[in-house]
Amino acid sequence: MSDYFDLSDFLEPLNKADISQDQLYHDGQIGKTIAIFDTEFPDLSNTDIVFVGCGERRGSGKVNDPHFNAADAVRRQFYQLYQWHGELQLADIGNVKIGSGLQDSYAAVKTVLKELNGLKKTVVLLGGSHDLTLAMYDAYASAKEIIEVSCVDALIDLNINSTSRSDNFLMEMLTAEPNFIRHYNHIAFQSYFVHPHMLETMDKLRFDCFRVGNVKESIEEMEPVIRNCNMLSFDISAIANAFAPAVSISPNGLNGEESCLLLRYAGLSPTTNSIGIFGFEPTLDKDDLTAKQISHMLWYLMDGRTRGKREAKLEDKESFNEFHLAFAEVETTFLQSKKTGRWWMQLPDKKFIACSYKDYLMASSNEIPERWLRAQERS
Repeated sequence: MSDYFDLSDFLEPLNKADISQDQLYHDGQIGKTIAIFDTEFPDLSNTDIVFVGCGERRGSGKVNDPHFNAADAVRRQFYQLYQWHGELQLADIGNVKIGSGLQDSYAAVKTVLKELNGLKKTVVLLGGSHDLTLAMYDAYASAKEIIEVSCVDALIDLNINSTSRSDNFLMEMLTAEPNFIRHYNHIAFQSYFVHPHMLETMDKLRFDCFRVGNVKESIEEMEPVIRNCNMLSFDISAIANAFAPAVSISPNGLNGEESCLLLRYAGLSPTTNSIGIFGFEPTLDKDDLTAKQISHMLWYLMDGRTRGKREAKLEDKESFNEFHLAFAEVETTFLQSKKTGRWWMQLPDKKFIACSYKDYLMASSNEIPERWLRAQERS
């Protein structure tokens, strides 16, 4: 317990009655095996994924409600799912205490995540408003760790005319000095919510933005995007209302399976160690369907992490098919994993970056893959 004493000071333990509704879990269900912080802080030594909640939502203009239970609503559904990934050790360390001011809550989230990142744990933050993404980033920035970030959201939160922090937090995150973001990806934005000039600005910064229609058409192209990331922030506004009734921003967006697949990609990534899911309002939910949707996304994160553990290191040449080719007078090498089928391509500086089969096909046709070109522009 002593190793985690300072960490537990920032957390509220779970009340089993709030998350189980007096349900007895069966053998094989997640609620039967997950280690939770109720009376005693769990030993995280062998834990692979750590779940933590935070109900802070003043950044979206709402008043904090001590009965706001978004994380608990998800827990109730998640704990009922069956654990197919017995080799994964899970822990739920409760909820981050809400501070007297918004900055106090940010500081608490940053402290908790920085500690868990230092322990090399994959952390899932079940949050309140989307601006908590800024606190997630601060956990890396305070450690001076340069990272790549992906955000899944119907909007691009750069609205400087809004008084809500959740509408403009990206401005501070992407432009603060010193800055520790090597690259930023925005996934599944909906064009009619985004000013064209905003996209032009993102492009000038060499950040990549993917329209929801393009994501849905070729979702497998998002796997290498997320594979390169350290941090993934998911605002459930990206999910269509039909699949997440608590989402009221749009009838359009990702469907349930696509949302699960994006979280599976995060699990497959060897570098993604911080995931946040934000914007869930249980009072707007219908038949707990949004809570169930998020719980299924978490299940697929676990599925991806289990499969990702089996991936070989790039240095293990015997585990990869190697293809040497040239495009536009550039010689390069592509690697394909024999275990997972995933692809990497080599840049002129000899570093390998995640890519897709489509990139390989383009290079084979003597075309420059856009992913290769964008990576070169940023180097």
